[in-house]
Amino acid sequence: MSRLTITLDDDLHRALKETAARQGRSIGKIIEESLHLRGIKNVESAAKIVARARVNAQCNEKNAVRLAVEENRAHRGSG
Repeated sequence: MSRLTITLDDDLHRALKETAARQGRSIGKIIEESLHLRGIKNVESAAKIVARARVNAQCNEKNAVRLAVEENRAHRGSG
């Protein structure tokens, strides 16, 4: 297990400590769960998800890249 040092705003740190105490969980567990909920994945896991999505969508790599570029451009308003 790795260790990580982060800097938080005092109010956020206090709220995190209070939440951990109220829920009977560690701060680390709350942060870890939050990262999972935000979709943080290692490269291998992310690649597997993308591969499954392409198979389910019946989309080859060329079309998948094209769609991703189109979606990015549409989201950024530059396309």
